[in-house]
Amino acid sequence: MPARTGQQYLNGLKATTREIWLGGERVDSVTEHPLLAPGAEAIAAYYDLQHKHPDELLIPEPDTGEAINISHIQPRSVDDLHRRHVGLARISELSMGVMGRTPDYMNVTFAGFADDRQRWAGPDAGNQTGYDNLVAFQKRLRRADLSLTHTIIHPTVDRAKDSTFAGNPVPLHKVGETADSIIVRGCRLLATLAPYADEQTVYPSTPLPTGANDYALSFTVSMDTPGLVFLCRDSGIRPNAHPVDAPFSTRFDEQDALCIFDNVEIPRRNVFIDGNLDVYNQVMGVSPWWPNIMQQTTIRALTKLEFAYGLLVRMSEAVNDHSERTMEMLGEVLGYIEVTRNAILISEINAKTWESGGVYPEARALHPMRALLPDWFTRVNDIIKVIGSHNLLAAAGRGALDNPRINALMNEFQPGANGMCADDRSAIYRVAWDFAGSLLGSRNELYERNYLSSAKTNRMASHRIYSEANRRRGNELVDKVLADARSR
Repeated sequence: MPARTGQQYLNGLKATTREIWLGGERVDSVTEHPLLAPGAEAIAAYYDLQHKHPDELLIPEPDTGEAINISHIQPRSVDDLHRRHVGLARISELSMGVMGRTPDYMNVTFAGFADDRQRWAGPDAGNQTGYDNLVAFQKRLRRADLSLTHTIIHPTVDRAKDSTFAGNPVPLHKVGETADSIIVRGCRLLATLAPYADEQTVYPSTPLPTGANDYALSFTVSMDTPGLVFLCRDSGIRPNAHPVDAPFSTRFDEQDALCIFDNVEIPRRNVFIDGNLDVYNQVMGVSPWWPNIMQQTTIRALTKLEFAYGLLVRMSEAVNDHSERTMEMLGEVLGYIEVTRNAILISEINAKTWESGGVYPEARALHPMRALLPDWFTRVNDIIKVIGSHNLLAAAGRGALDNPRINALMNEFQPGANGMCADDRSAIYRVAWDFAGSLLGSRNELYERNYLSSAKTNRMASHRIYSEANRRRGNELVDKVLADARSR
């Protein structure tokens, strides 16, 4: 099958029954539930987008020649990276970066995994069958144009004991097997996009300790598999809001869910790691996965920062605010944008060729962004609230403005500066509130803080991974000063 349309995607959701819980209700139909259907429509728009911009978003499938999404490409040149950059940027504009887990994220992930035989199989890894399964799945993923969710984090129950896996019944682990499957039980999080996915994938995150072989698992499984349970957080969708009042909350809640595996059977053909602790602990280390997926995540972040900057400028113009404080904050956000843009461009220009022949962005240029962006997005939300001030809470809704009397009063008492009408002023501040202050805005801030681990974790990782090269240069400079001082 070539790249799907939005309707084909929705038909696929309707054809399956999955155990999705929202609040106290088991959802019978994701595409019809008022708090979930808008998200399904947003993902359908993602699938339609690739047919609206085929030159940017579609490439030939390597084996069949059918059109597939650009996010499945396994880059073999800097030109390939640049082409993927254009496509990923176009996709991110669909939600202005608010949806961080559109299907392209997992497409890029598994394209990178399948292109990394060295770590997933390797001459001494003893996981050739698992790697073959992974490659076969990646082909099926791109040909069927699937939407994936994933869970890679073990739940927090008792921080004093969670790091001890032996005998721990909570983290996902293997409890049995049959002739053609393994049986797994336990819990993982956080399944973003769960109601809108075709399959649930599991792959490593942090390394496991010695003896935790039963927990060293990676696989994919259909969302309608018995025993697979998803408990969604409260929805951020506002089903009755006017799109002008809530352009994000009426559409772009990608949802997050706790995933419970209640004795789920995983067909062996879909198992990528089955108890091989060495493979589990190495595939997410110093590998092409990090820089490969960081191109997607950083491009999305750049789009979101660019949108936020544009929004802030409109907010300041709406009340003719050119104060030093506001100009400084606008300059601060602009700095975030340019540093992010530079990191992407440098990483692509200095791309590295890996053992497989894959050409992936330079990790050194992108890795610091994993620690910086969580703080920057939190700061951007603060700036929106400072510049917006009480205006964020005093913007008339579209329904009120449709009333001639209220519209006249708002244009008398709450117009924008320099001839801006009340409708435009209210719309700007409504967008800002929905972006930074609504329930969905709050969720997105929490998401940005943690979606690629915490800033603290990434700072420590940067020092650990890149300290040798940086220390070498630093030591050279220190030695130069010391030598100069001693010679005088």
